[in-house]
Amino acid sequence: MDGVETAGGLITGGLIAKLLSRRESRQETSAEQLPGACSDCGAPVSGRFCSECGQPTHVHRTLLHLGEEVLHGVMHFDARIWRTLPLLILNPGRLTREWVQGRRTRYVSPLALFLFTIFLMFFVFSFSIATEPDTNTTLSPAERAGLTQDLATARTELAAATRASEVRPGSEALKLTQRARESAVGVFETRLGVAPRTAKRADGFTTGSWQAQVHDAAASGEVKVKLGNEHLNEKITKKLLNPDLAIYKIQQTAYKFSFLLIPISIPFVALLFLWRRGFTLYDHGVFVLYSLTAMSMLMTLISIFGPLWSGFAVMASLLILFGVPIHMFAQLRGAYGLSWFSAAWRTFFLLMFCSIAFILFILAIMTLGLTG
Repeated sequence: MDGVETAGGLITGGLIAKLLSRRESRQETSAEQLPGACSDCGAPVSGRFCSECGQPTHVHRTLLHLGEEVLHGVMHFDARIWRTLPLLILNPGRLTREWVQGRRTRYVSPLALFLFTIFLMFFVFSFSIATEPDTNTTLSPAERAGLTQDLATARTELAAATRASEVRPGSEALKLTQRARESAVGVFETRLGVAPRTAKRADGFTTGSWQAQVHDAAASGEVKVKLGNEHLNEKITKKLLNPDLAIYKIQQTAYKFSFLLIPISIPFVALLFLWRRGFTLYDHGVFVLYSLTAMSMLMTLISIFGPLWSGFAVMASLLILFGVPIHMFAQLRGAYGLSWFSAAWRTFFLLMFCSIAFILFILAIMTLGLTG
């Protein structure tokens, strides 16, 4: 269901992107120049497009063109994307500067491109398989002996907690103790790589899983939510009792409210040029949109190739560590016409501002997701 809903969001984003981009430039087509009357409004035409309504003179009625319209409508796939993407990757400063200066017909709208890439990123994320961390690494004989002894102790404590819970079935405290012992046993069994004796608990969670641990911590009061509002505290605690539902809610909220990154980020960019005239919030907005688009493309590539090739993790780390600052530096220098020094110190502060903006976005998403 999550994938279907995200796919629906992807299609919606593509259609919105198409509509937004149409406002920025006229439609490109290879239609024939057929004189006569417009088939839509009836006005006389002599070129490829009607001068009254803008419809192409030649109306396609082939199955191949229908597939082309679907591809263009959903994925916003036309010639301008091939002029926009190379510049976005290799020369983002020029792309930002040319769009701000009005040379826009050859490029995809920054808002349209942002909408498409952000929906594509979450679409890819929805098919990423979340797995438990691989803790069954090579253990030394001493480590294995120690874990084996800890497992035996945990199983003894679990047996005692189970007997106590059976004697007093109405005691919620004893049930929580039993679940905590089950989680401990599951952790040691996973670490040692032995077959679990109890795969599923009475509440449906897998023994030793992170879901079970979060549930037990929330149920026992070990993790307490204190936001100053009892109603919100209860709603978030209730979500934590079902961690899978909480993660689902946060994921759904993240892609629905991804546009919040724009108003959160623009003020931070504006701070870098507070004393310089000639730049407007619109200029900063275009900068933010293209920068966020590039980052979402990077995260999409990491999500696609990461599970396919183990060595890609090293490359992804290098791209994040060095590629992101270099891309920001190049975009700042080219978009605002800065010197090397001015672009360098602004890049340093922009990276810090990005961290702050991302934390604010995550807090907003978690609040909206867990309280919604």
